[in-house]
Amino acid sequence: MKAKHRGAEWIDDAKKRAAIEAVKHVKNDQIIGLGSGSTAAYALQEIGKLIRQKRWRLLGVPTSHQAFLLAADCGIQVTTLDEHPQLDLTIDGADQIDPNLNMIKGMGGALAREKIVASASKQNVIVADETKLVKKLGYNHPVPVEVLPFAATTTMSKIREAGGKPVIRMGIGKVGPVVTDNGNFILDVWMRRIDDPRELEARLKSISGVVETGLFLGIADLVYVGTRDSVKRLEKP
Repeated sequence: MKAKHRGAEWIDDAKKRAAIEAVKHVKNDQIIGLGSGSTAAYALQEIGKLIRQKRWRLLGVPTSHQAFLLAADCGIQVTTLDEHPQLDLTIDGADQIDPNLNMIKGMGGALAREKIVASASKQNVIVADETKLVKKLGYNHPVPVEVLPFAATTTMSKIREAGGKPVIRMGIGKVGPVVTDNGNFILDVWMRRIDDPRELEARLKSISGVVETGLFLGIADLVYVGTRDSVKRLEKP
């Protein structure tokens, strides 16, 4: 049990270090996309410190109810894409990152809003610990796909025809499927291998009922990766 605890502690420290570096890109009077998940949460806490210590005026667009509630706790004033359709910066996490900075995201269920916010941002900075780095996306990891509940069964059938193994993500602490902030279901799609992420993205998005996929391709501008004792900065090739 001690070894497991130390491992978890190391990963948390790595996430914090990466978040601190990412937040150095934040400037006064910016409008920032607020990512979801445990790593992005550290970034939100650091942004809250800037607001308190420097009395900066910052607005945030949260990508989930989780990010909204945390922003409130951190003293970050929230806004919407309706009010601010272009953002200066988004800081978010990732579940897998390949050498070209393509990513899989969505294990927290916020993939659709995360991709919309990222697409509205001038710069996307990703924070992660080094366990998220992979040589190829999809190794030992599913691709989350958000789907309309009405179309879940037919969508799963089409995904199987495309070579995937879709599984409806079930809730923990509730009966039935996970329901996203948009009122949709999440399919975790297992692929035998992903040789061409862009081709897979196009194939999945062409299926009626698919709202969004967790393949984030060509979106990250910078990635800060926390290691056991430092932070690596990776830039788009």
